[in-house]
Amino acid sequence: MNTPAQSATESPEVPVGDAPPACVMSFNASDPSGAGGLAGDVSTIAAMGAHALPVVTAIVLRDTAEVFESHEIEADTIVEQARSILEDITISAWKVGFLGSAEGVAGVAEVLSDYPDVPLVAYMNGVSWLDEDDQQAYLDAWRELILPATEVLVGNQQTLVDFLLPEWDGERPPSARELAVAAGELGTKYVLVTGIALPAGKGSEAYVDNVLASPQGAITGEKFERFDAAFIGAGETVSAALASLLASGQDLHLAVSEALSFLDQALDAGFRPGMGNVVPDRFFWALPEADPGAEGDEPEGEPLAEDPTTPDRGPRRIH
Repeated sequence: MNTPAQSATESPEVPVGDAPPACVMSFNASDPSGAGGLAGDVSTIAAMGAHALPVVTAIVLRDTAEVFESHEIEADTIVEQARSILEDITISAWKVGFLGSAEGVAGVAEVLSDYPDVPLVAYMNGVSWLDEDDQQAYLDAWRELILPATEVLVGNQQTLVDFLLPEWDGERPPSARELAVAAGELGTKYVLVTGIALPAGKGSEAYVDNVLASPQGAITGEKFERFDAAFIGAGETVSAALASLLASGQDLHLAVSEALSFLDQALDAGFRPGMGNVVPDRFFWALPEADPGAEGDEPEGEPLAEDPTTPDRGPRRIH
């Protein structure tokens, strides 16, 4: 018997009894660089073995170095995109990124409110390209409407400090737990804070920490050695990976660990397609392994010139 999510005729290559991949709906902007936004979410969700349901919230004009401006999508259009597919497909998680405007935030929140049991991973990225008034209205709407529905809020430490604790004037940055307390007061259960700078010991490498915390304290995390390269799309990658893992039923602390590991490897395999920053390779696992001695290897005694568009392999820094 067909469910509404199935077509009337089954493909003969797909056994009827096989479970389909978990479906993750992503609300995000169109990003022509392919590094973040919906392009990054779709790539990451697919790489994690889930199926992406992308809903366009804005059109961002950018290159691999910076964002120039964005054009919002009308809230009613955002809502109609989502509702048309939600009437057809059962989803297992949400991913929220840039929503375009305060009105866009309200439209997405309207959809989310009808599915309170579906876990939401919300990624807070900087929106410095918006006008000051639009930026303030957007962030206020996010605090009021998105955070109460959020299972895990993901963001770079400085971005989350500016968003959650803008009046912070302590001598040290807020800890992950302090950020989680601030988010918890607005209804968010957990915060995944990335890019926490750790002091380097004498003669040792500097590291950055990435910590999942609740208002009660830190839960889990991963440390990465600081890597002198600038990436775009890192936050989108880890948040979309986390949403995909939660959609598949993974426990939160294990999902965070796996999502951070996935990000680490995607950045390790990152590439620079243009003149700007490095883009994560979400399909690093599909790359063929080098075959020593195979045709095309480096000729003996003639080292290959270093490719300036490819970052050194090694532990990465999350942005």
